[in-house]
Amino acid sequence: MTRSIVQRGLYFDELEPGVVYEHRPRRTVSEADNILFTTLTMNTQALHLDAVWSEATEFGERLVNSMFTLSTLVGLSVAQLTQGTIVANLGFTEIRFPAPVRVGDTLAASTVVTGKRVSNSRPGQGIATFEHTMRNQRGEVVCVAVRSTLMLMAPAGGEPTDEPTEEPTSAGPGD
Repeated sequence: MTRSIVQRGLYFDELEPGVVYEHRPRRTVSEADNILFTTLTMNTQALHLDAVWSEATEFGERLVNSMFTLSTLVGLSVAQLTQGTIVANLGFTEIRFPAPVRVGDTLAASTVVTGKRVSNSRPGQGIATFEHTMRNQRGEVVCVAVRSTLMLMAPAGGEPTDEPTEEPTSAGPGD
């Protein structure tokens, strides 16, 4: 008999406050990443698109769109923490960009669970708070984001199924 393991994130019950979850793989940012993300999101900021204009700034070159940085930070955490176990992203209470990201930077993300509580209004679910941190190849912190999520608890009595669950867009009152 062959054993099968399906990759998933952690259930609410498995999240350990105070533990640092190091996410891999890392992500090297390309020129195409910055241009595509910036233009797809209709962000016409010259700092991301205009090399000549950006040379005259204090940075001396174009910078990577900070919304790409934030999206990549959260995205790098998905496979390890929330793949198939999140119900809803509830919101962000803090987002900081202490240092810029440049094309060619390799970004590594980590997450600390800073809090969790069982939902009073949604049986089988809990609210977890994550502090995500992203560093470049020089160890400089380039993004910090504190995020609340509604998470599934582990199924009672056995292995989880691969059946998709309906994901609401909002957790509703009381969460």
